[in-house]
Amino acid sequence: MRFDAFACRLHAIELNFSPTDMPLRLILAFLLTALTLSLRGTDSTPLSVSITQFDATGDGRTVSTKAIQQTIDHVAQAGGGTVVVPEGVFTTGALFLKPGVNLHLEKGAVLRGSTFIEDYPKTLTRIEGHFEEWRPALINASKIDHLRITGEGMLEGSGQAFWQLFWKRLAANNKTKNLDVDRPRLMFIDSCNDVVISGITLKDSGFWNLHIYRCREVLVENLNISAPVGAPSTDGMDIDSSQNVTIRGCSISVDDDCIAIKGSKGPNALADKDSPPVEHIRISNCTFALGHGVVTLGSEATIVRDVVVENCRVISASSTRSNSVVRLKLRPDTPQTYEDIHFNNITVEGYGQLISIDPWTQYFDLKGQTPPQSIVRNVTISNITGSYDNIGSIKGHDRAKISDITLENINLTLKSEKFRLGQVENLVLKNVIVNGKPFEAPTDR
Repeated sequence: MRFDAFACRLHAIELNFSPTDMPLRLILAFLLTALTLSLRGTDSTPLSVSITQFDATGDGRTVSTKAIQQTIDHVAQAGGGTVVVPEGVFTTGALFLKPGVNLHLEKGAVLRGSTFIEDYPKTLTRIEGHFEEWRPALINASKIDHLRITGEGMLEGSGQAFWQLFWKRLAANNKTKNLDVDRPRLMFIDSCNDVVISGITLKDSGFWNLHIYRCREVLVENLNISAPVGAPSTDGMDIDSSQNVTIRGCSISVDDDCIAIKGSKGPNALADKDSPPVEHIRISNCTFALGHGVVTLGSEATIVRDVVVENCRVISASSTRSNSVVRLKLRPDTPQTYEDIHFNNITVEGYGQLISIDPWTQYFDLKGQTPPQSIVRNVTISNITGSYDNIGSIKGHDRAKISDITLENINLTLKSEKFRLGQVENLVLKNVIVNGKPFEAPTDR
């Protein structure tokens, strides 16, 4: 047996001893430490431990939360390394990564979320622009720098059980809010720097798929994220109060926003020290299918600046879920600034509108204060080709100031030439061709 496998067995035995076994437990702890130091001293390769070495069972039925968490804890105590999920379907509740511990899912590996909500014990967590006691994600990482989550395997959320519960509750009470029904996310990455998430598949999340909060220097690449029609609140990615995030080579098809850029909400949002501006976001070479917005700013967002989306493809095949390429939600109850937002070299096909800059009043609450202002400026949409429903809408609320919007080098075949336009300062259309003819902005606003 390999030294690291033997050490894992010793650690598993140690954790199952009662307090009355303290002398033997101390001896095992000494042996475990000695073996770990020996392994580190003789093997230059980083520590890599399979979850099966702590008796995780990949039969798709056995709940292996304890075994997988023990693997994570062991690797952390040994000084760091990689937890490996091998081929098989491993059912689990919420898991919590530790500093120095990476996660690798091999080809054919599935971490399947338990459908028993108590396998996700409530904890203080960031959700919808604030903190509250709610359910953690399947995979949780907090304050872990240099985190790597990689592989060809899958996180599968067993979302159907949670979606059905939400729709049942909403049918019984049409005032039901998103957070009234507990539903786990697939991944919550919180306050981490230098993060790489690469190669894995995220499928059927109970709520948001990948939530990145207050992180810097993040690379998300080659992910496949999906949820079917009828899967509520299944945002593909939520980039929340983070900076320097690169998303590339991903495929996203969900029944909510494909990528949502988020912050805080409400009239006091600018004073929220837990929500710094979202800045320097780069999205490229991605494919988007089902969704409510390809890249959406909001629902809760305050300051968002320097976002570039380029070299992407949109294939929106559902006539009941039109996917807006550019979606900026303007909350009348929140001071907002969206600036330096650029979409370039996008091809579109199917159902949706190119642009939606519109009021968003879900959970509107001024808290008795004066309505704040929303500012949108320096937005360019260029080099867009394909066929879609219509150009869309630029209509802010009463206290929105929208300026410096440029549509350039656009050639589209549209089902409708409708373009709803409100008050916009310095709207520029250059070389915009619709249905084979030059297109001009409507003059009646």
